[in-house]
Amino acid sequence: MKAKLLVLLFSLALISSSYGSKKTGENSRRSGNLIQVPGTDYGMMIVAKLTVKPEKVKAFTEAAKEMIEKSNKETGCKSYQLYQDPYDNTKFVFVEEYKNQAAVDAHFASDYFKAFGPKISDMVAEPSKIKIISVAKEVNQ
Repeated sequence: MKAKLLVLLFSLALISSSYGSKKTGENSRRSGNLIQVPGTDYGMMIVAKLTVKPEKVKAFTEAAKEMIEKSNKETGCKSYQLYQDPYDNTKFVFVEEYKNQAAVDAHFASDYFKAFGPKISDMVAEPSKIKIISVAKEVNQ
C-alpha cells in the first residue's frame, strides 16, 4: 500500500508539473521532469478525495492537522483546507489553492508533504481521487 501511495504522489507531482502547458497550446520547454510554459503564471487548485477506514478517522484527522497548518504557512499557498462529509464521516476532501505552479512544486518538495503519504497509508480505505486544476482567470463575485 505504501508503494502504491508513493507512486500516486510521484505521479501527482509529475502530472501537476506538466498540466498547465498541455492546456495552453503555447510552446513549452522541458527542463528535467518539469515542463515550463513561457508567459504563464496560472493559479492552481488541488482537490483530493479520500476515504478513511472507520476506525482510523480520529487518527487521520490528527495527522492532517499538521499538514494543514504547515501548508497554510507556505508562501505560495492561498488556502489549504480539509472538509469532512457530514453524511459519511469516513469521507474527506482536501481543497488546496496555490498562487502558481511553483508554489505547488514547493509544496510537493516539502518534508511534511513527503512524510504525509506514508503516515496515512494504513488509514485510507481506497486510493485517493485527485484533481489538479489550472486557474487561468479568477473572478470574485
